[in-house]
Amino acid sequence: MGFFKTFKEEANVIKERDPAIHSAWEVLLYPSFRAVLRHRKAHWMYEHGLYFLARWYSQRTVRKTGIEIHPGATIGKGLFIDHGNGVIIGETTIIGDNVTLYQGVTLGGTGKEHGKRHPTIGNNVMISAGAKVLGSFTVGDNSKIGAGSVVLSEVPPNSTVVGVPGRVVKMNNVKVPREDMDQVHLPDPVMNDIETLKKECAELKEALKRLS
Repeated sequence: MGFFKTFKEEANVIKERDPAIHSAWEVLLYPSFRAVLRHRKAHWMYEHGLYFLARWYSQRTVRKTGIEIHPGATIGKGLFIDHGNGVIIGETTIIGDNVTLYQGVTLGGTGKEHGKRHPTIGNNVMISAGAKVLGSFTVGDNSKIGAGSVVLSEVPPNSTVVGVPGRVVKMNNVKVPREDMDQVHLPDPVMNDIETLKKECAELKEALKRLS
């Protein structure tokens, strides 16, 4: 009964967030579905001190799905990994509910910490393709991280982060709706700065013309 309940929950998550799916049976083919289910088993082993078995099982999952989730990571309900190749989730990572990760995302450490050294991801967070979240800090609820961003510090709730290193460019957004998982139309702070400089330069030129 537990499997069928989990299957139904995971199928609903994938159908809700991936427009390419046409039937619940396709869920069985999704690397995300298999990786998350197998992680829950590996995590149980890890929690019961079966470290070698847990790692062995999780490494088999990596070979089958291309998604590497350390068995020590804690994952909430409704995690969806879309096109999951290259996704890496470190040992002390904590992921909340209804989180979406895209291909190439890394939730890792900096290599310097001991103990809790990986990020904590809040509820309803979307992390776009190729983004790297590195270190022991929290990405707040309802936040959105742009493709290719490198996040090295705390992200407040309801924020949008872009860039290398990642910078908060929007705060107090409404919750990211499931039907609007848009990785493309994000603010560009560098371009905004360039446009501001161009405007100021044009104003200076006009001022010099009036003085000459």
